[in-house]
Amino acid sequence: PSPAGAAPPKPQLRPLPAKLPAGLRRNTGVRPVALTFDDGPSPAWTPKVLDQLRAARVTATFCVVGREVQRHPELVRRIVREGHQLCNHSWRHDLDLARRPVAEIRADLARTNRAIQAAAPGAPVAFYRQPGGRWTPEVLGVAKELGMLPLHWAVDPQDWDKPTAATIAKRVHNAARPGSIVLLHDGGGDRAATLAACPHLIADLKHRFGIARLR
Repeated sequence: PSPAGAAPPKPQLRPLPAKLPAGLRRNTGVRPVALTFDDGPSPAWTPKVLDQLRAARVTATFCVVGREVQRHPELVRRIVREGHQLCNHSWRHDLDLARRPVAEIRADLARTNRAIQAAAPGAPVAFYRQPGGRWTPEVLGVAKELGMLPLHWAVDPQDWDKPTAATIAKRVHNAARPGSIVLLHDGGGDRAATLAACPHLIADLKHRFGIARLR
């Protein structure tokens, strides 16, 4: 028996599936590619990314973390005002979220959506992206239940691992194909290299494929 007042044992985490579950959105379905930015909004980097997108006259999808939305609602409003899309990226970027009990997953995603709606009332949140791309059928089901499409990616230059701007741009160039969904980051750390890579990689993708909103 557990001692009086001891916390109940935490539920076991489900194992991750051996391969990604079916039903993830991994391409645009058309020739143009889509840009996605994860882990913001960040007051240090998101405004600069938005400035670059505006200069290039392209739009992107911002996969936002709930607690950062709560801290920086004005950035969410700017993202929406400038014609970009929003994607729920969980409350606190919990890499194990998809392995937790379904009720916990649902509470996390719903809390994040509420924060987004509080920041930008009426803004659609059409997508959910699982932190780390660590999907399970359970998180996929909850996202769909809450009216969000599960958004994965086709191109990951691993800009979170601090490569140089030239390396980021080269990785995107080499991996991009018609309809690719490109994963980049505007939050979660120092994004100077991503920011420096963006003008070149955006121009390259525009020239080769076009850049379009996700539909």
